Amino acid sequence: MTQTAGAPRRTFLEEVKDGVTPRATLLVIGVVALQLLFIASYVGALHNPRPKDVAFGVVAPGAAADQAVARLKQLPGKPLDPRALPDRATAREQIVNRDIDGALVIDPAGTTDTLLVASGGGKVLTTTLIALVTGLEKEQGRTVRTVDVVPADAQDANGLTTFYLVVGWCVGGYLCASALAISAGARPANPRRATIRLAAMAVVAIVGGLGGALIVGPVLGALPGSVWALWGLGALITFAVGAATLAFQCLFGVVGIGVAVLLIVILGNPSAGGALPPPMLPPFWRAIGPALPPGAGTWAARSIAYFKGNDTTASLLTLSAWAAVGSAVTLIAGSLRGKPSSPAPQGRP
Repeated sequence: MTQTAGAPRRTFLEEVKDGVTPRATLLVIGVVALQLLFIASYVGALHNPRPKDVAFGVVAPGAAADQAVARLKQLPGKPLDPRALPDRATAREQIVNRDIDGALVIDPAGTTDTLLVASGGGKVLTTTLIALVTGLEKEQGRTVRTVDVVPADAQDANGLTTFYLVVGWCVGGYLCASALAISAGARPANPRRATIRLAAMAVVAIVGGLGGALIVGPVLGALPGSVWALWGLGALITFAVGAATLAFQCLFGVVGIGVAVLLIVILGNPSAGGALPPPMLPPFWRAIGPALPPGAGTWAARSIAYFKGNDTTASLLTLSAWAAVGSAVTLIAGSLRGKPSSPAPQGRP
């Protein structure tokens, strides 16, 4: 609209105030804050990987096992959390059950020991254990041979396929929920609309879960494991993240989408144990990872793909809790907003 003749010319400051509203200013500040938190979280979690308290077994006869455990406990920085195991079979079983991440089988009759690892749980951790144990053995005048008890698939470069698969499911969850929440003409959720949005999320979760499982399995051959189990996991992850995003939107409006990004992307992805397995993460990220969908999902996906589905209970319960609480909050918020306000008292005629 052109300025009419004789109208006073608006100053630059007035144009800025008109073009950038206080609401837009707050949203921009929020975006900048998320940007800086993204950098701090990813760099803080991944810039200096060091093993800490890695669950590690030691197999040796008699007092030799106790001596080896004591020596490993005294390593600077405590990279290992060693414990004596009765035999090699027990060590293998505990690795497959995800109770420990590796084990050293000491040969008292020779000078060559055996290191058991599981690259399916993370190639970075396996490489770190090999380097650490090889150096320790060399100091003792011994050598070590490595046996990969649970090897990563040849098509799973660096063991990251499970992580990227889970990230894809999470992205689908919060993007779909965001689209439902801010689509043109969308109003604050009432009970019916909240139910419809959750039902739509369920459909998206089922389709996205199946699609992801088929892509990494039969289509690309990037992961072993049950397609059915991965499908179920993918559906649960997608719905859990979507329901949580809808809940945040009901509670905080459009800012709730930023809250979802903060928890899922900024905090959840670097702490998920994908790029670095949990024992390689700093304490803060190692602590929060299992409680967030990316971490719980990555652990469960690796268990399904490589560890015969072992040790998935805690992760599945965590994801189920996100789904249940997100759904409950969305429905409750919709019910509260759907209640009609009491009519104002009418005055006397």
